[in-house]
Amino acid sequence: MTTHDPGAGAPTTAAAEILARAKALAPVLRARAQEIEQARRLPADVVELLRGTGVFRMGWGREWGGPELTSMEQTAVVEALAHGDASAAWCGVIGANTGLLANFLDQRVVKEVYPDLDMITAGVLAPAGRAERVPGGFRLSGRWSFGSGIGHSDWVTSGAFVYQDGEPYASPDGSNPHESRQFIVPCDQVEVDDNWHTTGLCGTGSCDYTVTDVFVPEEHTFTFYEARGRRSPLSQPESFMRALCGVPLGVARAALDHAREIALTRVDRMTGTAWSDSFRVQVTLAECEADYNATRNGVYTAMTRQWEVLAAGGTLDDLTPDERAASPLAWLHAFRTSRTIVDRLYDLLQTWSINRTSPMDRWLRDTATMCQNLTAQDAVLESVGAYLLGGTPKFRISLGLVK
Repeated sequence: MTTHDPGAGAPTTAAAEILARAKALAPVLRARAQEIEQARRLPADVVELLRGTGVFRMGWGREWGGPELTSMEQTAVVEALAHGDASAAWCGVIGANTGLLANFLDQRVVKEVYPDLDMITAGVLAPAGRAERVPGGFRLSGRWSFGSGIGHSDWVTSGAFVYQDGEPYASPDGSNPHESRQFIVPCDQVEVDDNWHTTGLCGTGSCDYTVTDVFVPEEHTFTFYEARGRRSPLSQPESFMRALCGVPLGVARAALDHAREIALTRVDRMTGTAWSDSFRVQVTLAECEADYNATRNGVYTAMTRQWEVLAAGGTLDDLTPDERAASPLAWLHAFRTSRTIVDRLYDLLQTWSINRTSPMDRWLRDTATMCQNLTAQDAVLESVGAYLLGGTPKFRISLGLVK
């Protein structure tokens, strides 16, 4: 593996190899998309195909023997996978966050927990559980929703509020009147509720799951308030959010390619006019391409600027408020614009879109579903608006808007 200046923009050899494997896998994922949907989770061999690309290890730092792809490189890999299948790409980026988690874990247990860099962590970061302090650790219980990829995970991380002697536990430094933490438990100590019956992203297996009175050692817990590993652009709390927007971008690109391919062969049966000469087709495709290009460039421009500052040893505080707000706004815009692109192309292709065997049908449902994720919600706009106006963002940690 070659090394490089992360801020220089040139990909590492490892990044180029992982991206090439992801692109090569995309047609296979496309061919198996209906099977993935019907299974409502990734088939075991598809998980292994993903593992073989290196996607699950791409967030691991060099000190652990990982490739340490930049956020831009990781997003490009996710885009490539999503060009084949959105559910596979969604699970790919969730699993890739495992290496990012290592930046916040007690460094003495990282290799104990993750002896293999291709292991997968799933789970829900929102503090929906309850953790009672006991000698040496915690007793964790709770139920969490939307555990994407949990059926093929090795470990499960879950957010929970901390209690001591039955009372809310306040952080010793007084910074949090009711502390919450993340708790990592082996997947065999988690009960999965097979309730993932959805409009789209059907193959992600994003089921609810339950943990009941499981002991979690202190060293298997962490918070996002302070990284414990080497300081890097990937040891930021919002690093978990960055590459997810590669999924809608990859789907939008796939839909555009599909529509253009059809337009090159179709003829209007009423007029005999080739679609390639149709004003309606030309304008719709051009408008969608313009929206896609602007949206994708917005994502990579904001991401690259942030990476350059952090890779040079700076902090998020070294970004201007507008630069800092640009990333979460770009993520949201990628989700929402990709959905509108697919909507317009679906209408453009008319009855060629409506059959369940059409990829347009699946892309319509996938983008509608992924836009229900927090990343695409008005709460992001509310938080960014509060930040720009000097207020208190609702999701300041996860969006990187900490003042």
